[in-house]
Amino acid sequence: MCSIDTMSLGYNVSDNSSVCEIRDNSLSPLLPVGYSIICCIGLLNNSISIFLLFLQRNANTSMAVYMRHLSLADMLLVLCLPLRVHYHNRQGPFIVCRVVGILFYINMYASISFLSLISLDRYLKITKPVWVFRVQKVCWSRRASYAIWSILFLVTCLFFMSSRWENPCNRICFHFHDQGQLTGGINLMVVALFGGLFLLFVIFYVKIALKLRTVQMGKGNSNNQDDRKMIILKTFLVPGIFTLCFLPYHLVRVPYVLAQMKSIARLESKQQLHTWNEITLLLSTLNSCLDPIIYYFLSSVYRKTLLCLKELTNHSKSTDDKNFMKREKPMNCDESILDDSCLMLNVQQGREYPYSAKQSLFSCV
Repeated sequence: MCSIDTMSLGYNVSDNSSVCEIRDNSLSPLLPVGYSIICCIGLLNNSISIFLLFLQRNANTSMAVYMRHLSLADMLLVLCLPLRVHYHNRQGPFIVCRVVGILFYINMYASISFLSLISLDRYLKITKPVWVFRVQKVCWSRRASYAIWSILFLVTCLFFMSSRWENPCNRICFHFHDQGQLTGGINLMVVALFGGLFLLFVIFYVKIALKLRTVQMGKGNSNNQDDRKMIILKTFLVPGIFTLCFLPYHLVRVPYVLAQMKSIARLESKQQLHTWNEITLLLSTLNSCLDPIIYYFLSSVYRKTLLCLKELTNHSKSTDDKNFMKREKPMNCDESILDDSCLMLNVQQGREYPYSAKQSLFSCV
């Protein structure tokens, strides 16, 4: 007769009396496959992103600083995924599960923080194009980035204080775990902070939309209309990705944490909340694959360096082509470009752009 190793399934932890009542059920095949796919795509995308963003160290703008830190956060999060797959729904070494879990959340909230700073930067550039605020200076941006990492590490150290193993579910890695008043309260505070950030997102982008609407009421030059479309695409890409990846998870988070704190006691409710939490958490990791799209459209350094590398690749493949040198002039990787502040001013005043500037509209920082 066949026997099933229930310990590897995470249901029996030590003996028949130690059973975790919260089960993954249909999540068992979904989560490992989903995390594996995101890990492979994210590892490739973020390796390229880190190379490109750190290659051009001379591109020192507040946006570039935030994007470098965001790419690092995404890469570190992706590197946590193989262990989440390996220890999915099974018991693992306490220290490994705890450290990987904490690093996972550190990098997720670092991504949220840097996306928020990028949104603030774009809000100021579009609504106040002639002003240069302190928060837009590179020195301030670096300090803010280091402060975010420091705060996240300090806060998450408190989670090492929670090491109770009374509940069998607590012995399973990355599963439904009981929480005390301290860690549960911290989790609820984090959700409240996210709610505040999301409200700021809404305020920023409503004001940006009103600003763009006012600009569109200007001269009806077809070229300027194209420029406005570029700005709209670049502007609302960030909140779209932010909302898709992080809002569902935080909507589920409050009742889920209350269930962990035993404020919600019904087993059926805990089971449903666990399922929703795991699905929305998987969705949140998708952000690590989508952030390179933001870099491509918002960073001239990223886009132009990528295109220059493609140009060099095409050149190396065409060295034997006699007509190669007769092509149009290749892209100049050091060519100066416009940013959204200048673009907004010129759109408002109905000015025309030279061809070289037009080529950079999609990618200016």
